[in-house]
Amino acid sequence: MTEQLTVQQLLTAYRSKSADPGEVVDSILERAGKYKHKNIWVLPPSKERIQPYIDRLAAFSPEELPLWGIPFAVKDNIDVAGWPTTAGCEAYTYIPEKHASVVERLVDAGAIPVGKTNLDQFATGLVGTRSPYGETHNGQKDELISGGSSAGSAVAVACGLASFSLGTDTAGSGRVPAALHGLIGWKSSLGAWPISGVVPACESLDCVTVFAWDVNDIPLVDQAARGIDLNDPWSKPFGDLKKQKPKKWLLPEEVPEFYGPYEEQYRKAWKKTVEQLEEGPEEVSYVDTSILSEAASVLYDGPWIAERWAALGSFVEKHRSDVFPVTEKVLSKGEGKAYGAAELFEAMHRLQEIKHRTGQLLENSVLVLPTCGGTWTREQVRKDPVQTNSDMGKYTNHCNLLDMSAIALPAGEAAPEVPFGVTLFSRSDAENLLMGAAESWQRTELSLLEESAEKLIAVCGLHMRGFPLETQMTERRAEFVEEASTAPEYKLIRLNSEPAKPGLIREQAGEEIEVELWRMPIEEVGKFAEKIPAPLGIGTVKLNDGRDVMGFICESSAEGEDISSFKGWKNAEAAKSSM
Repeated sequence: MTEQLTVQQLLTAYRSKSADPGEVVDSILERAGKYKHKNIWVLPPSKERIQPYIDRLAAFSPEELPLWGIPFAVKDNIDVAGWPTTAGCEAYTYIPEKHASVVERLVDAGAIPVGKTNLDQFATGLVGTRSPYGETHNGQKDELISGGSSAGSAVAVACGLASFSLGTDTAGSGRVPAALHGLIGWKSSLGAWPISGVVPACESLDCVTVFAWDVNDIPLVDQAARGIDLNDPWSKPFGDLKKQKPKKWLLPEEVPEFYGPYEEQYRKAWKKTVEQLEEGPEEVSYVDTSILSEAASVLYDGPWIAERWAALGSFVEKHRSDVFPVTEKVLSKGEGKAYGAAELFEAMHRLQEIKHRTGQLLENSVLVLPTCGGTWTREQVRKDPVQTNSDMGKYTNHCNLLDMSAIALPAGEAAPEVPFGVTLFSRSDAENLLMGAAESWQRTELSLLEESAEKLIAVCGLHMRGFPLETQMTERRAEFVEEASTAPEYKLIRLNSEPAKPGLIREQAGEEIEVELWRMPIEEVGKFAEKIPAPLGIGTVKLNDGRDVMGFICESSAEGEDISSFKGWKNAEAAKSSM
């Protein structure tokens, strides 16, 4: 069971004064107990630790700080001042005096850190089971893996314990857990986000990443986190993240390999994804991606494993009994003189050739691959910890070695409560293509819902979350999808009714009115519509992004106070209650 707590949802609630950060944190603390068995946290949420971050917000309004009051979780290899950093190993623990640069920037933007999340020890793994703090359970099915190494970070967002979370990504740790939970996983270009205050895994390849529910939340977090850090030798100058549509979407000529207990379901989900792209408006081409596998092999079967040993080897040598057995085995591959200078330069030169070729391939294009070819039960990983982990990185390991940017996106389900996901890749200097493509992808996903056994319904008043008739939505098995706005063609009136309710009337010139989109089983729509009293009804509502969806409309002859200037029922009600 997943629970969505999106950034934009909270910002809207704060600005309309229908919620406050203290209440939100209290609800997180309450839910955290419900999910204790999932081993999400190394340092769980505590009101005492969080309260200073809530208190500092009193000096600012929600309009002054872009992430005012937004709760976020932090992978426990990223420093939060005064909170222990373990990297998943108790013997490694230290108490940092200052935040990691990225945490400091997010806090300055108004965000609230709520806790430190569990991880595959020293960020070495893609399964979420390599931790002495317990195996992190999948957010939907306990028996399945959560993905790693940013295991707890993904599950915290999936379970509604944070609006977004920070992970890290060296081989796919910011993408695999996203795919296994139906989340967005954003991995910016190497150096775009600072890594000062991050425990190194493979320092030349490490990135801080973010998990979120909504593509539109990513730029808000990215804008706060990105930028040159003078104390970070890996930091690079990149422009602001914008949206630009790619000219072409690339698909692999090779049929991807699938694995695990849902192998056949993953294969069908990928086939469906390919068919959707081929039938869509984007130009699609097929390309040879076999060289990506060659690049990926360098990470664990080449000299780069020595970089991991350079970061952690001295600690491992002194604390072998404190290191998780499979982690010690992986790291120790970099011990000694397994790779000499010649082997390192040979690998570097071959990688440069592959990078040059893929750079040409990705000119004005994005590459689409499955984020992972399957998943595993936690029991299966325990029985074969190395091969199962290796399989999870088939389509992710090449990314940072080739200086690519990537975004993991949901692509429906392989099976009930088993999400399927894809990753879009671009050159590091073309991140904007990923955001443009991701926006198109999310819109396509919502359109597919419209064509399925469910309907999107736009609600603008008492059926919205937190209002008296929300239960009429949930009784019909409807689920909240996202916040949206109408096209600037509507008037909103407060009807002369008891209780007061809004009426949405379409006009040639009007305002953009805030609405909520809910997903309702198609067989419930007719029963729901029967209960709507005149002058209200169900018709077509045009959104500001061009979509036409089913929604509440009002007869133009209806009488009531014009409240269009408030741009939405929540704002109008908040203004009324403050008078």
